[in-house]
Amino acid sequence: MKSVCRGPCRAPPSFSWSSRVVLWSTGRKKEVHFLTCYQLSNPGRLLDYPAHMEGQIWFLPRSLQLTGFQAYKLRVTHLYQLKQHNILASVGEDEEGINPLVKIWNLEKRDGGNPLCTRIFPAIPGTEPTVVSCLTVHENLNFMAIGFTDGSVTLNKGDITRDRHSKTQILHKGNYPVTGLAFRQAGKTTHLFVVTTENVQSYIVSGKDYPRVELDTHGCGLRCSALSDPSQDLQFIVAGDECVYLYQPDERGPCFAFEGHKLIAHWFRGYLVIVSRDRKVSPKSEFTSRDSQSSDKQILNIYDLCNKFIAYSAVFEDVVDVLAEWGSLYVLTRDGRVHALQEKDTQTKLEMLFKKNLFEMAINLAKSQHLDSDGLAQIFMQYGDHLYSKGNHDGAVQQYIRTIGKLEPSYVIRKFLDAQRIHNLTAYLQTLHRQSLANADHTTLLLNCYTKLKDSSKLEEFIKTKSESEVHFDVETAIKVLRQAGYYSHALYLAENHAHHEWYLKIQLEDIKNYQEALRYIGKLPFEQAESNMKRYGKILMHHIPEQTTQLLKGLCTDYRPSLEGRSDREAPGCRANSEEFIPIFANNPRELKAFLEHMSEVQPDSPQGIYDTLLELRLQNWAHEKDPQVKEKLHAEAISLLKSGRFCDVFDKALVLCQMHDFQDGVLYLYEQGKLFQQIMHYHMQHEQYRQVITVCERHGEQDPSLWEQALSYFARKEEDCKEYVAAVLKHIENKNLMPPLLVVQTLAHNSTATLSVIRDYLVQKLQKQSQQIAQDELRVRRYREETTRIRQEIQELKASPKIFQKTKCSICNSALELPSVHFLCGHSFHQHCFESYSESDADCPTCLPENRKVMDMIRAQEQKRDLHDQFQHQLKCSNDSFSVIADYFGRGVFNKLTLLTDPPTARLTSSLEAGLQRDLLVHSRRGT
Repeated sequence: MKSVCRGPCRAPPSFSWSSRVVLWSTGRKKEVHFLTCYQLSNPGRLLDYPAHMEGQIWFLPRSLQLTGFQAYKLRVTHLYQLKQHNILASVGEDEEGINPLVKIWNLEKRDGGNPLCTRIFPAIPGTEPTVVSCLTVHENLNFMAIGFTDGSVTLNKGDITRDRHSKTQILHKGNYPVTGLAFRQAGKTTHLFVVTTENVQSYIVSGKDYPRVELDTHGCGLRCSALSDPSQDLQFIVAGDECVYLYQPDERGPCFAFEGHKLIAHWFRGYLVIVSRDRKVSPKSEFTSRDSQSSDKQILNIYDLCNKFIAYSAVFEDVVDVLAEWGSLYVLTRDGRVHALQEKDTQTKLEMLFKKNLFEMAINLAKSQHLDSDGLAQIFMQYGDHLYSKGNHDGAVQQYIRTIGKLEPSYVIRKFLDAQRIHNLTAYLQTLHRQSLANADHTTLLLNCYTKLKDSSKLEEFIKTKSESEVHFDVETAIKVLRQAGYYSHALYLAENHAHHEWYLKIQLEDIKNYQEALRYIGKLPFEQAESNMKRYGKILMHHIPEQTTQLLKGLCTDYRPSLEGRSDREAPGCRANSEEFIPIFANNPRELKAFLEHMSEVQPDSPQGIYDTLLELRLQNWAHEKDPQVKEKLHAEAISLLKSGRFCDVFDKALVLCQMHDFQDGVLYLYEQGKLFQQIMHYHMQHEQYRQVITVCERHGEQDPSLWEQALSYFARKEEDCKEYVAAVLKHIENKNLMPPLLVVQTLAHNSTATLSVIRDYLVQKLQKQSQQIAQDELRVRRYREETTRIRQEIQELKASPKIFQKTKCSICNSALELPSVHFLCGHSFHQHCFESYSESDADCPTCLPENRKVMDMIRAQEQKRDLHDQFQHQLKCSNDSFSVIADYFGRGVFNKLTLLTDPPTARLTSSLEAGLQRDLLVHSRRGT
């Protein structure tokens, strides 16, 4: 059994219904039938009436123009007007005796001016006479039920407007008169409620066998039952003397304890209308006649069952029926009056409740009237303001909470901030966040409330949500507020669970100083985030935990995989960062930097060049500052090994600068040699007076750069100490390679005051001997050329003056005996014709003499070209206005390819230093090499 409402609901009388009196004058006493579109009353017992008016059905439209027609010969007992069809069902008598007939009228069609009667059939289910007590018709026109005073119910199934498609059968038999019937449609199932004076039952009439369910063991009187609308789930209402019961097709629902003997029960637009007789209660009513002194009054109550209050209550005298039409209720009384009750509009009802401070009732009423959310929010706000003014802040905040989404939150927040009601403000802000309507300021205020109250449990409940989708606040704002308030653990929880890595690390490193945890957290991050955070916080971590930080950087730059619960996920693809970008992190940690760089160079040979540059610089620094000879030697070997690794080919200058900065001479010399800077190598040994190394450099690289020997001679020539051994070695090589003229050698050695003639005596003797031999050879060659010239001139003269006799018997090419045809030249050479054609390049040249003749001709042409070039140059120089352009042009063509070396006079050596001489020699010889 559902809940029972004991006693009438609380409500002010007549607050929601207005009433006005309409006097309906009956004139002569005659029968009046009041018909509406929805409900047709049956006031057959209203008045005594003349016989000639019996059997008529009357229509009263809104214009109040009464019309009617003769439906039965004797009387009309029951009428039922369908709501969705213009069909009227009636029960009446055409002859004396108990013989009621059912007639179906189509009000849209006419038969001689009257509505068309489409069907007539007897209402009695059998041969036994009985009186019809009630009538109901289903809106689909397929069911009609008739109740009788003997307790039986007939069901007409099929089209009720036609005899052919309809079938009548007895549905129910009982011992108690049937007082009410009602059809209820639920989906495809049709139920029929049957109420008698002693019980309530329901039938399923849409199926076979019509199963029955007995709902209760007490019934009601005639016209004391009704069917509610969907707002009450189409429940069947039975008004007993003690209570009003509501029924579903399979069970009894709630009941309401309304006192008084019930006369009429009616349902209208969500309201239950009850007319009852109660001798003890006689409330005042504007409808109560002043002359009436009778205490036996009838009370009309209109109940709002949904909101549980009495919407209207008034006393009437002898109510005949209550009808609903045209949006109003009409109460017919036996004195011939029709009282119209009109419902007030919702706003008027609410204003009446507001004046009486009945906000709860106003809220329930607004909901039942389907007031929009804006209207409800306005009621909640007024209710909250009322409670706030009364000092009930707890109740007020509950009402303000119901306005969230409609009322501006600042309106509520200001109220509770001024009242110093942090608890209430916290409750409001919590709900605001749960509905995801809070902004960053609201989050800040709520967290400040938690911190002011020191309510850690509520704070944890607020921030510790299960998933990201359940977060109803701005996480970053919450982290800032919690951090500022000193709730570091809560801020860390939010930052970690919502992937605010930057905030997590800020709190760990700047506030808590938990460097180990911060480093562990970075190790769990994805590669991109781990890389960016190490760049941002690497220096701090390196300062406090250098070894662990270095280890993480090694993994980050080689094969990084985020660690999961302390172990690396080896199945994830590895990533690696640019190790060169992390070098600044080790600014104050050279030991860790060296370990990092060596690890990268070993594990990842293709590391960026900056790794090797920094590693070289670091090794050179350590070598330069090391005092232990053994360690220094080891560092020296490591530096040289790194230089020889081949990683500095493209950055030769940078490596050279590093070695020079740290005075790493072996590295400098190695780089000079790799760069083929032999002049610099020579200059280095000269600066350090390493005589043997100077000779060694000349011996190793003299073939590639012959000027080195000349520089060596100039260098030793400027030395004041005895360098005869080295000078002799240089002179020997110069002599063998003929690198310098003897005069230049003498002039060069003239700068040395210690050098005597004995130093170059052997050189000069050998040089003079060679020149004497050369002179003798030249003179012999000249004499031979003269003799040859004389001989040739004689031959020419002979060829001109006398015939030439060819006496050669052998071919000059194949040395075979000459045979005709043959070819003879004036030079005396003879050839077979086929040999000549095979070896000759032209018909006019002797194949044997051609090579020698060609050399002579080339020499002649070269001399002529030089002579012509010199003459041309002189001519252009004289005729040109821009002499410099002419000289520049011939210089670019290589005409001036001979260098004349001008040396300083002997007196200059007294004023020139050794260093200046070396620099000049380097310059001169470098120019000579160009």
